[in-house]
Amino acid sequence: MSELKFATRLNSFASGAYLYWPELKGKPSVLQMIERAATVKGLTHLDLNYPQHMTDDVKTMRQKIEEVGLAVNGMQMRWDAPEFKIGAFTNPDPKIRRQAIELTKRGIDAGREFGASIMTLWMGQDGFDYCFQADYKKMWEDAVSAVREVAEYAPDLDVSIEYKPNEPRAYSIFPNATTCLLAVEEAGCKNLGITLDFAHVLFANEVPAFAAAMVARRSRLLGLDLNDGWGKRDDGLMVGSVNPRATLEFLLQMKRDGYKGAYYFDTFPDASGLDPVREAETNIATVIRLLKLCEKLENNPALNEAISRQDAVASQQIVNNVMLAQ
Repeated sequence: MSELKFATRLNSFASGAYLYWPELKGKPSVLQMIERAATVKGLTHLDLNYPQHMTDDVKTMRQKIEEVGLAVNGMQMRWDAPEFKIGAFTNPDPKIRRQAIELTKRGIDAGREFGASIMTLWMGQDGFDYCFQADYKKMWEDAVSAVREVAEYAPDLDVSIEYKPNEPRAYSIFPNATTCLLAVEEAGCKNLGITLDFAHVLFANEVPAFAAAMVARRSRLLGLDLNDGWGKRDDGLMVGSVNPRATLEFLLQMKRDGYKGAYYFDTFPDASGLDPVREAETNIATVIRLLKLCEKLENNPALNEAISRQDAVASQQIVNNVMLAQ
């Protein structure tokens, strides 16, 4: 398991700032959060939000990340500026849409300087809220053509679409695995693929392992956001805390399909005041244990036979013997 890459959400390390930095006035800086993240045992990488986390020059940030023994896995685009409120890649104003595309290219440039291997596009602002608000075909074409342009700009990197059913928009232009696969097919770029966020998949009323299998069948699973939730919103709970069996099946499916990327934790310890270091270490320990269970299930003849017959009783008994062994 030593070759595994574990990455995490940097903003988590603002949680309980007043306890970790008693002298701190206000929010911790990005460099401070990097230092705190480095205290997590087993953590190997960070993902950086662009441009949100670019509070210092790239050289200073890169040196800090290297000094604390971490590396950058990928960049995650954030179109947080007010002008993108009603769309980034699908903004009705051509100038603002162009600004969003060019900002994404600058994010890719920054990623190259950090040695990142992937740019993740979570297009939360791209969607609609009302009937008779959007020209759906034009919005779709604007979204796909922008993704295509960004992917063509970065043939040396992977570009990945992360979907979510809604929030902040009432309906997202890319709400589920199916629409993302269609977008990837229409864009037609070899370096383009999909990131699955476990809580987003649940939120989309999808089965995580099934979504992973379909992505592997028609595209590439480039990124993975591990977390958990109750399926009603983007809860960002600890890995396996609500749906351990579905998480195990999800990890097994990805293992079978040859996933080699980082195990990235998109969890929200700051939402309930958890210690982010302990929370991240628990996530890492959970994934390592689940991957060890995957080894017992991956080439299990009895399980494969039960699945071939769609014998749910037999398969549950076999999985129980592995998951619930005393």
